[in-house]
Amino acid sequence: MTVQVVLPGSLADLAGGTRHVDVDVDGSATVTTVLDGLAVGRPLLDRRIRDETGQLRRFVNVYVDGEDVRFDRGVATAVPDGAVVQVLPSVAGG
Repeated sequence: MTVQVVLPGSLADLAGGTRHVDVDVDGSATVTTVLDGLAVGRPLLDRRIRDETGQLRRFVNVYVDGEDVRFDRGVATAVPDGAVVQVLPSVAGG
């Protein structure tokens, strides 16, 4: 199955300059398996999104079809075929 991952401009450079990445996942998908697929060939991007334990970094938000995964099952949240997964780092400042 294929899932589209949408990245902000600040992370697009780490994905070869593209903001939309199609990720192929075998079987049933979770946020973890989608991020694993996104990380293939993009280790620096993965390090900006997840920590050493595979959890989302504190200031990174991930949405599956518009729903924040932190209010579901986190990285274990199911991702249906054709879903859009959006990765948004928090922006600080004033």
